[in-house]
Order: sequence, then structure tokens, then C-alpha cells
Amino acid sequence: MITIIAPNNNTKERDYIINILLKEFLGISYKIIFSSNDDYQIVLPNNNKITILDSFFSSYKENLSYLTKRSIPKKIKNISSEFFSEKNLPIFWGTGSISIKKNSIDLDIDIFATLFFMLTRWEEYVINDRDEHNRFPAESSLAYKNDFLDRAIVNEYVEFFWNLLTKLEYKGKRKDRKFSMLLTHDIDEIERFPTIKKVIKGMGGDILYRKSIILPFKTLYEYIALKLGIKKDPYDTFEKIMDISDKFHLKSHFFFMAGGTTQKYDNRYDIKSEKSFKILNTIKSRGHSIGIHPSYNAYNNAKQFKKEKDTLEEVLSSKLESGREHYLRFELPTTWQLWDNNNFKWCSNLAYANKSGFRAGCCYAYHPFNILTRKKLNIIERPLILMEATFAQEVKSVEEFNQLSDYYFDIVQKYQGEFVLLWHNASFNESTLKKYTQSYLHILNKYHQRML
Repeated sequence: MITIIAPNNNTKERDYIINILLKEFLGISYKIIFSSNDDYQIVLPNNNKITILDSFFSSYKENLSYLTKRSIPKKIKNISSEFFSEKNLPIFWGTGSISIKKNSIDLDIDIFATLFFMLTRWEEYVINDRDEHNRFPAESSLAYKNDFLDRAIVNEYVEFFWNLLTKLEYKGKRKDRKFSMLLTHDIDEIERFPTIKKVIKGMGGDILYRKSIILPFKTLYEYIALKLGIKKDPYDTFEKIMDISDKFHLKSHFFFMAGGTTQKYDNRYDIKSEKSFKILNTIKSRGHSIGIHPSYNAYNNAKQFKKEKDTLEEVLSSKLESGREHYLRFELPTTWQLWDNNNFKWCSNLAYANKSGFRAGCCYAYHPFNILTRKKLNIIERPLILMEATFAQEVKSVEEFNQLSDYYFDIVQKYQGEFVLLWHNASFNESTLKKYTQSYLHILNKYHQRML
């Protein structure tokens, strides 16, 4: 068993991140001792030792005093080492020096503070920047500003730490991980024209934005054809999605809405309607999964969140275990705490809507930390890797989409992580996204080939 001697301030924060790194990510048994030491001492079973300089929490010894914008690193160093899995690892705190001796390593890279920063997302609490949907913008993150948003640097740090252990002849085994894929589908709409109002809006868009005098008539014809049952609704892709998932021996997770307080962003279908009930039953009968997609204003509203959860559970006659926030709205630490308070097993909220990348720097599922109550939560966060609408904003063709998805796919596979994919049901036939169905199949086929 490894023994970790840590400074005796900020003990709950230190205990959390040590547990995440050693137990959750690496599967290593350890015991932790808090003492008057100024730095971390990691003592291996063979008595070899790693000393990690405490460059962060030592400056904020009062509980929660680190929660200030001034605590975010002003300058990031990039260094290379034989112990790194990638070149030019970003160094947040410390000089970056690594001193190797026969039975010990002295390290001036604060691994624990770096992982704590990325995984807890505390920078989003202290920075007040928000976009039009009150979301923390990718552009305000340290990762974006320093060009490492597209890197799974938490996973890089995990490999770095493991390589230090093996250098000192640690003989224990690490957790056996297997590359996996999680297919998710946020159900914002279940039909193309739920109301005549949307038909009129669509026809107006045909004239004003698409500058066509023919398209409005096509839109009206489509509406009539759908109402008469002549044509299948283009948003009713549930059987198609499940057929594809079954072909690749994967399980799809469908996240449904169950209410809302806005007309603009919510209430596009009634979860209690006959149409919804039929879709839900079909998904259940085919062995796929149903979760919740909380409405636009439920991400920080406990009463609204629970109301929607209770409604969907009543319709399903079963307990919910998973889901994702609508519009990827996320408030720290409120949103995670809502999911935890309502006894969900997992959620998948960590991604930026307008930028691809690793919001938490990680492709492993993990237990989040409430930075205010200073408690590790029971809910598991499964970071979102790819949302089709986000990637479509960054590319100009199917070929570029495939290249971008391959880039992230290969990173996740390298670290034996979980490739969490979000593809909306409507995207298979939505005009601007339909062509990327090829990319969806490309990703699943690539995964299938890698698993053979």
C-alpha cells in the first residue's frame, strides 16, 4: 500500500483529489496522513519516495480562500519529459523541474492542484463571464486561452504520475480499463411540426432567411402530408437509431424532456401524450435506455428539476438513472448537486456547446466535488466528448467532420477512456445536419473495427 503524507490544510480538497487520482483513476490502494509537512510525500511499499512541492494550496491555507479569480494561473509553462505521454505538458503551478535520484524523485509540478482545478471546474465559479444562455464560455477558460482545450490533460497527468511510480519500481497493478463508447441522444423534439405556429415560422424562414418563394409551399405541403399520414415524420428516427445501435452491439440512451417554463426553449412535446408514450414503450421494449433532459431553466432550480424528474418517472413507472441538461446549461456547483440530491447514478454535462474539446480535461467518468460544501458527490460525471452540432460549427464538410472526430476518438482510445457521443434524434433529417449522418456511421464503424 502506498502512503501519502499531505499538508494539514485544505484537507477535504486534498483528500478528494488524491482519492480520484489513486483510487478512481488508477485503482491503487493507499492511506493518507495529514501532517505539518509543507509538501506531499508519497512513500511506496519499497520505501522509495516521491516528493511533490505544494505550490497551490500552501498559498491558501484558510478553507475556501483559494476561490478567487486571482488564484487562476497567470502564465502556463509547457515542458517535455520522458515521463509524459505527450510533448509540452502544460504546467499550472511549479517550476516544472523533475529531479531523479536512485530511490526518490523530487517534483516541482503540483499534480494534485492541477487535477483539482480541471475536474472540479472551480474556475467557472470564480469567473463571471457568461454567454447568452448564462453558460460559462469556452473562450474564458484557461484551457482555451492556452491552447490545450483539445487535449485530455488530466489523462496525461495520470500517465505522468503512473510513470513516476514505475520509475521507482512500484510493483502494484493499475486499474484495468477498456476503451468504450456511450451513445446518447437528447430529445428536444419528437415531431417536425407540433403546432401550426411552427409551420408559419418555418415558412417565414423560407422567405426571409432562405430567400425562396418555392420553399414555403414545400413546407406547407410537408405539414399537410405529415398530418394526413402520407409521410413519416422526419424527427421520428427512434427505430432507425436503435437499428444502428443494435447493428454495432451498442445501447442508446435517450434523454427526454418532461416540462419546462419557457415556450421558446421548452414544451415542444407533451411527455404524457399518446405519441410520446408509444415512443417510450418502443425504446423500453427494445432494451435501450431512457433518461431525462431537464428543461432550459431546471439546471439551477431544485423545484423545477424534481417536478420534471417525478413527471417522467410517473410516465415510465420506473426510476431514472441518467441524463443531460438542455442546452448544456450548467452552474457550479448547483447543477451537479441537483443531480446528486435526486439520486441519479450519472449525468453527462461537461462539454462546451460552441467549442469542441475536453472541458474537464478528461475522458474518464468520475465523481464530482461540491467546492462549497467541500464534499465528494455520489453522482458520476461522464464527460461529453462529441456533440454533432458543435462539431458541425467547426467544419465545412463531412471529410473535415470525420477528421475532427477521429482526432478525439484516437485520444480517448489512447487513454482507454469513454467516448461519449451526443447525436440528437432530429439531426438525422434536419437540413443542416443530415449530411453528417455519414459521420455518425463512420464513428460507430470505427469503434466496431477497433473492438474486433
